[in-house]
Amino acid sequence: MQKITWVIGPTAVGKTEISIQLAQRLDGEIISCDSRLFYRGMDIGTAKPTLLERQKVPHHLIDIVEPDEELSLSIYKQKATELIEEIGKRDRLPLLVGGTGQYYRAIVEGWLPPVVQPSEELRQVLEGWADEVGSQGLSDRLAVLDPEAARNIDPRNVRRTIRALEVIFSTGKRFSEQRIKGDVRFDSLTLGLTCPREELYERVDARIEKMIIEGLVDEVQSLLAKGYSPDLPSLSAIGYREIIPYLQGDRTLDEAILLIKRATRQFIRRQTNWFKPGDPSIRWFQAGPGVVEEMEATVRAWLLA
Repeated sequence: MQKITWVIGPTAVGKTEISIQLAQRLDGEIISCDSRLFYRGMDIGTAKPTLLERQKVPHHLIDIVEPDEELSLSIYKQKATELIEEIGKRDRLPLLVGGTGQYYRAIVEGWLPPVVQPSEELRQVLEGWADEVGSQGLSDRLAVLDPEAARNIDPRNVRRTIRALEVIFSTGKRFSEQRIKGDVRFDSLTLGLTCPREELYERVDARIEKMIIEGLVDEVQSLLAKGYSPDLPSLSAIGYREIIPYLQGDRTLDEAILLIKRATRQFIRRQTNWFKPGDPSIRWFQAGPGVVEEMEATVRAWLLA
């Protein structure tokens, strides 16, 4: 069975830098497991690895679709699976990196969301409901019907909330209970990177300030100038959705920055629903000096086992 290694952990903990060092030491190639990195032109706000960083080791599943295109979980799973097998045939180690929990579970546990054909009539009703009660109101209603699904879906991701409600109303069963489990095709070692919450929040604040300096506002403005709708699911990503109202004159830049920081903290808390500190399948490491060496030794011992 093909072996794969994961590097997971909360936003801003340092996964990018550490995964590159690991890949260099272990003759690996990196496959992104971060849904925000798929989109071309969305670089600063997603903290995408730079071109220089991507030159150090091969990276995959970055910049593969336009912001107005959709990459479903099933398509991601298919592409990632093909890449894992190709990298294995080159006698290199597939190293999957990111913090998007559903993509992680799709590969490690083989599951996919329920296959329910979309109902245009029901979807229109739900979209109208969303317009009436707002994204948070819609999420609150999902929480009544399926608390687990609501915990794992960002309230501002209206598209995913509507899809969960659509499945619930179509089947009469909770969305979170209808995952389809397939065959587990790979032997996985999951390395979790963590650090104290206050330190993590300081990292978040520093990274967001750096994004602003590097030109996040110009990046968002450029996307809108190209004709991309501010209502696109891709532009609901943290950073973009807060800057758009600033560009529209509905808030100040300071207010937008504060909202980005707040939303990122909330996102980090939701990530713990996917990657729990007590999960025995994850080997956790504290970010800091010597952590790359510790993780490398763990991977080498596992490869030889």
